[in-house]
Amino acid sequence: MKKVALFFGSFNPIHIGHMIIASFVADNTEVDEVWFVVSPHNPLKRKKTLLADHHRLSMVRRSIENDARFRASDIEFHLDQPSYTTVTLAHLKEKYPQMQFSLLMGGDNLASLPKWKNYETILDNYPIIVYSRPLSDISEMRNAGNIIELDAPEMHLSSSMIREQIAKGHSVQYLMPLEAWRYLDEMNFYR
Repeated sequence: MKKVALFFGSFNPIHIGHMIIASFVADNTEVDEVWFVVSPHNPLKRKKTLLADHHRLSMVRRSIENDARFRASDIEFHLDQPSYTTVTLAHLKEKYPQMQFSLLMGGDNLASLPKWKNYETILDNYPIIVYSRPLSDISEMRNAGNIIELDAPEMHLSSSMIREQIAKGHSVQYLMPLEAWRYLDEMNFYR
């Protein structure tokens, strides 16, 4: 069975922190591939600052196109919205029965997991690979399921920080994969 880590996110925009974590997981776990699952609408986030789905997907595709370990997924674009991870997982399991899926998430997301729809089903059926995020405390969730903690580089970088920097007229060229930055810059996003 191919082992796939699902890296869910808005990727609004994708940045080097996402790439570093995905690469670290591909190199330091039993995962064969990391799929960047671009979410159209996270029910726990406001949609106001979200770029159109196809633009965010395009930036992800451009960022990963030369790395065979990575894949961009628009699976949630074709499901009911808002996007619920438990529904996406059921759909993926049915569509790809030959694959073993795990979730890849930051400690901040793991800490908020009890707010997710049917989170117990996720904990009972899927390994969760967790990387540290600034100010996240996963102590309550550490023994909740098959939690795999990574000693990955800690990223003090976020998509919201990148959007704020762009709005201030600052350069984010070195905070993003080059091809994603070029696309974002050409399209004048977040200004």
